[in-house]
Amino acid sequence: MTRLGFLLDSGACIGCHACTVACKSEHDVPLGVNRTWVNYVETGEFPQTQRHFTVMRCNHCDDAPCISICPTGALFRASNGVVDFDDSRCIGCKGCMNACPYDALYISPATGTAHKCNFCQHRLEVGLEPSCVAVCPTRAITVVDHDDPDDAVAERIQAEQLPVRAPERRTLPKVHYAGTVPEALDPLTRPVADDGLIWADWTGSAVWPPASQAAQNVSQAEPAARTAYTVPHDEPWGAKVAGYMVTKGVAAGVMLWAAAAALLGWQDRAAVATGPALIALVALAVTGILLIADLKRPERFWYLFAKGRLRSWITAGAWVIMIDAALVMLWGIAGLWGGSTWFVVLIGPTAVFSLLTAVYTALLLRQCRGRVMWADRPALALIGRLAGEAALGGGAVWGAFVALRADAAVFAWTPVIAAGVLVWLYRHDRAYLRAAQAMPLS
Repeated sequence: MTRLGFLLDSGACIGCHACTVACKSEHDVPLGVNRTWVNYVETGEFPQTQRHFTVMRCNHCDDAPCISICPTGALFRASNGVVDFDDSRCIGCKGCMNACPYDALYISPATGTAHKCNFCQHRLEVGLEPSCVAVCPTRAITVVDHDDPDDAVAERIQAEQLPVRAPERRTLPKVHYAGTVPEALDPLTRPVADDGLIWADWTGSAVWPPASQAAQNVSQAEPAARTAYTVPHDEPWGAKVAGYMVTKGVAAGVMLWAAAAALLGWQDRAAVATGPALIALVALAVTGILLIADLKRPERFWYLFAKGRLRSWITAGAWVIMIDAALVMLWGIAGLWGGSTWFVVLIGPTAVFSLLTAVYTALLLRQCRGRVMWADRPALALIGRLAGEAALGGGAVWGAFVALRADAAVFAWTPVIAAGVLVWLYRHDRAYLRAAQAMPLS
């Protein structure tokens, strides 16, 4: 067995960026993105200050969340333990970027697919060192085989108990650091300086996080620390994914209310069958459009079904939505031409898959171990939150629809009540959201 990793000796690093330049040259990495970069972290107070150089990159984790969340197997583990990628399978969903606690992945502007450090596999295959190792003038970057009992570097890692980044994320990283300080490995202990994104096209605030927030993260007993140089990282998921959360929640909620009404014996086919089915199908169609539009390789969306891996909740969720849409369509057809027996048959499956459509995203967010705000929440709390939002959002839409009918005027209050509860839920979470948004770069 072979499990390759790196030892990055910050004490020997001189911050020359030769590794970054060599990596860009070797892999033709476009401007604005990096497979390898160097953080500058300053500690102490003038005149007693120190600057520490820390090389950042993929950690080739033994329990790599990017592999687990990848819906098509574009990210995989090679026989030597390296986490590698296959351009031909990637759909550009950006799930891996959210799953990685080390911000090691990016979407290549040239290919629209996910790239990262792959240990220069093409060089290893012909007996050469990775390009960063070959050019480092101080040998601060060293390859280690964690399964080789005779590997001197592995012995040093074990003897000195050299640290890794973010061990609490439980990814079992295989990149260890020597000669560094805790502040260099933990972004929560240091703010990013005003000029901390040198050479970067950064359009955010001048100081991120704000100095007041950073001060709360740094113990008064410890020396002051700040990030003096780093690189920016794009936000993986934005408005389209947020919109999909709303539309699928509405689709699921409408059908859950319709199923409940059917169980209660409502005979109004328009209010219970055809109307809810039409609303849900439109919402699910918009959901699909938003998801496909958010892919960097939208023409490959069908890979989710042809090459999908169900251990990823991106793939599993796509199947859930497809099955839900089929059941909703049958529900609508039953409302037009079917008898009461159809509803008895369809109520259970439709309700189950509508609920799954609403809540499966909770399990997807839990796979995003790089996003503490999602991954560290209890699964049941996330499931309950999404189920509640679907019931409220869907209830608002369904209530507005059936309130137009004379025999259902009581539902006219449903949208108002649902909107009020949703506003309260988000106000309740606002402080937590602010804290997450103020977190420093990793």
